[in-house]
Amino acid sequence: MSDGMRVDLSALDEVIRKLWTLLDDMDKAGETSRYSTEIPSGAFGANCNFMEASDLHMAHKDMKTSLESAIKGLHGLIDQFGKSTSKVKDKYTEQEYANRNQMGGDSGGPSGNKWD
Repeated sequence: MSDGMRVDLSALDEVIRKLWTLLDDMDKAGETSRYSTEIPSGAFGANCNFMEASDLHMAHKDMKTSLESAIKGLHGLIDQFGKSTSKVKDKYTEQEYANRNQMGGDSGGPSGNKWD
């Protein structure tokens, strides 16, 4: 870049890798919240044995839905940030490549032929 600033592309790569790892973890959390936290209504007791059983089951379902929604929201945010970061990294990489070619790359001259 002409103003003397440099971007550490390897640091951007590391951020992207960490975001994808976090996204994978969020996928696992989403699967767990969706499929491994279901409690059948009978687990809270029969209506005649425990009058609040249906209320407790509904509270559980509401909390489960809320948790799934939060995980879905976080997943979307992390996915969006990861894609944006990846696009930024790609733009910097393209610009660095263009700058290198404009200055003659590693060839020693603008023509690209070190025998000129």
